[in-house]
Amino acid sequence: MSNTKVLPLLDAGDAVAACCPPLTERPFTAEEAETAARMFKALGDPVRLRLFSAVASHEGGEACVCDISDVGVSQPTVSHHLKKLKEAGLLSSERRGTWVYYRVEPSVLAAMGKLLTITPAAA
Repeated sequence: MSNTKVLPLLDAGDAVAACCPPLTERPFTAEEAETAARMFKALGDPVRLRLFSAVASHEGGEACVCDISDVGVSQPTVSHHLKKLKEAGLLSSERRGTWVYYRVEPSVLAAMGKLLTITPAAA
């Protein structure tokens, strides 16, 4: 049984297209700014950033919550922060038995990288 859900950080038609153009390409539309702000807000908390990094760098590209919950806060707080990362579209999850496994999709990392890339015209 899967509880996988990823909110649209990416355009549905292109798996590696960023949610928004690179910051240096042109001003964001209101919708693009909302999407990018949701992502940056989620990563703006040190605990969430540590959890995101733990998942992204974990062997095999996914991590059991049991392997990443040692970030100096209680387990309910870890769950709260993981939920915020999922709501921002940065993580997906799947329940396997009693454990939940989290992953950062490669397309999400590509979209984040593209957002922060300097375009040739702006260089």
